[in-house]
Amino acid sequence: MNELPWEISCQEVQRLRDAADGQPWLLLDCREPDEHAVAAVEGAELIPMSELADRAGELTGREDQRVVVMCHGGVRSLRVAHWLRAQGFPQAQSMVGGIDAWSQEIDPSVPRY
Repeated sequence: MNELPWEISCQEVQRLRDAADGQPWLLLDCREPDEHAVAAVEGAELIPMSELADRAGELTGREDQRVVVMCHGGVRSLRVAHWLRAQGFPQAQSMVGGIDAWSQEIDPSVPRY
C-alpha cells in the first residue's frame, strides 16, 4: 500500500464522495458539537478531537480504510491525522482548509463561521 499524502484538497474529497468504485472510506469531522451544529458536511462522522482518545474504539475495523479528517480550517484535522496514523490508520489524511474551504469551494449552502 502506497502511503498517502498527509493532506487532501476538498476537491479531491468531493471526487471521493462522487466515486462509484465502492472503496470504503470515512469523512471524520473532529470539530466540537457546537461547531457541527452551525455547519456540517453530509455524511461526515462527528468525533470531536477532545473525545477522540476515548472514542477511538468506534473506528475499529477501519484501519485499512482511507480516513479523511476535517475541522474548521485544517489545523486540528492535521493533528488528528498524525495521531490516527500513529494509532495504526496509515491512510489518515487531513482536508486542507477544512469546512471553511468546503463552504467556499464545494458547497456554498454550508454556512461559514
